[in-house]
Amino acid sequence: MKNEQPNIKELAERQVAFVSFTGNYMGNPQIFANLFNKLCGWAGPKGLISPKLVFLSSYQDDCKITPPDELKLDLCMSIPEDIKVDGDIQKKVLPGGKYAVMHTELIGPEEYGPAWDTVAEWIERNNYEVDMSRPSYEIYLNNPEEHPEKHHIIDICRSVKAK
Repeated sequence: MKNEQPNIKELAERQVAFVSFTGNYMGNPQIFANLFNKLCGWAGPKGLISPKLVFLSSYQDDCKITPPDELKLDLCMSIPEDIKVDGDIQKKVLPGGKYAVMHTELIGPEEYGPAWDTVAEWIERNNYEVDMSRPSYEIYLNNPEEHPEKHHIIDICRSVKAK
């Protein structure tokens, strides 16, 4: 795991299409693969997959408080406002605001939890607290299957407010 120092950024709101999952997704990359396949299966025929596309996961729950079988995950992709959705695909605006953002390169799925812990520790040390009124995100910056060593390059964006 290669983490950069987290810092505070103001993120803009983002229009997304998404597919939801409720249950214990932690440590289960197959759930994410299934959600990516469903979302891409919808977006591909509509010509929405391009280099400008941003994929992200949105998390509203605190996995240290919410029971694992009640955790909710929205796998999202950025879309123009005029795009219509159908079937299992939904549409919403992800709120912007103040976020602790850490760029990281993970060797594999097992490093996601420790990377999130690093951001949480940084937030605590820097006189912020998690703002549970807004979701936190993972922004996916590559396709691990296309990386020579299968690394996951992401930005972890944790919603924060001053203590």
